[in-house]
Amino acid sequence: MYVAALFAVVLTPAVDRIASWRIGSYHPSRPLAIVLLIAIVVGVLAVFFTTGIPPVVHDLHQFSIDLPQRIPQTVERFKRMPLASHFGLESIAERAESAASATAGYLVSALPDWLSHLFDILTAAFLCVYFMLEGDKAYRFFLSLFRQPQRERLDLTLHHANQKVGKWLAAQGLLMLILGVTSTIVFGLLHVRYFLLLGFLMGLFNIIPIAGGIFTIAIAACVAALDSWAKMGGVLIFYLIYVNVENAYLTPRIMRSSVNLMGLTVLISLLLGTSLAGIVGALVAVPTAALITVVLQEYAVHDDEL
Repeated sequence: MYVAALFAVVLTPAVDRIASWRIGSYHPSRPLAIVLLIAIVVGVLAVFFTTGIPPVVHDLHQFSIDLPQRIPQTVERFKRMPLASHFGLESIAERAESAASATAGYLVSALPDWLSHLFDILTAAFLCVYFMLEGDKAYRFFLSLFRQPQRERLDLTLHHANQKVGKWLAAQGLLMLILGVTSTIVFGLLHVRYFLLLGFLMGLFNIIPIAGGIFTIAIAACVAALDSWAKMGGVLIFYLIYVNVENAYLTPRIMRSSVNLMGLTVLISLLLGTSLAGIVGALVAVPTAALITVVLQEYAVHDDEL
């Protein structure tokens, strides 16, 4: 219910925008606007799952097959480097090989299990539609539980939180899309193996500040090193350029009107969400943190005492 309500709050502005369309003297009703929005979302997801996911799954499966064969070759290259014998490369390679193979194999084998939760997803989708249809009535009933002075303040705070969370989600999604697309293009031009998978991971893990980028670029650099040091250097140079462009140009312009969440806040919220509700918890963790942040700033933070 919470996930459905949160998505309804985020999607309601889009429904209002569609309902404001005018074709002559006609404009869509709210139910028709919701149907049109659902059709748009289903169309986008259908294109994504039919054209985007299969190559990524294929790359992930191929990665799990190729990695055990290619790690020994990379270890041989490292052995030629000075002082390489002091790092215990053999044991490190064995552990990396078993861990990477197990992880990649688990992701491939667990995909049907994830799809088995389709009924839960459909249930949440139907609840989301009902929240968009009758959410205003439920919201007014919720406000009626408070006395008039507290009611007005809470109403303003929740509207402010709604706007901030929506802006943050849109801004973060845009940054993830930019990094995912640019990474896929650059990795493809460099002829890095599994560039579709790596680009997808780069965009997905960009939701975790700093740590997500370091984790995925380390994976991309290691995969590129399986072929040549030049490819590895190209991957690292691309990421250094992108980080500077994002910090100096993209983030100040895209994130300027959204909630300024600290990286520690995002990381802790993701850990808590994943621990409480798995993938679904991770999906709603950051918007929930943004909501809590706005409420705390209104009711708990005393700037005049700092």
